[in-house]
Amino acid sequence: MIYDFLLLLSALLFAAIIPVALNGGEAITPGNVFFLLYLLSVCFLFYGWFWTHGGQTLGMRAWKIKLISSTSPTISWKQAAVRFIFGLISWLCLGLGFWWQWLSKNKQSWYNQAAKTQLVFVKE
Repeated sequence: MIYDFLLLLSALLFAAIIPVALNGGEAITPGNVFFLLYLLSVCFLFYGWFWTHGGQTLGMRAWKIKLISSTSPTISWKQAAVRFIFGLISWLCLGLGFWWQWLSKNKQSWYNQAAKTQLVFVKE
């Protein structure tokens, strides 16, 4: 998660240049809902692209973990969206959705259950 966070942070910093430039070089006002939604959509596109194009983020590749679909050969954008939304909900609940995989019988987190996806180890 740390690898992906660092890469996402750099993407967010780069993406923030556009609204700041369109704002005449001035800082975006705190609490701007549109800016928050813009950054959230950048986060979704970041993760969604990696999940739908090979099932691995950079951090997942480093740890030899791959996201696969339980229902189709590849991850769809719909599954990516469901996984992303439920991932946000999981973290808003202080990470309970993430820790749930150690508590449940099927060893799946909330977001993997909702999106019908699962993480597997890649043997290379």
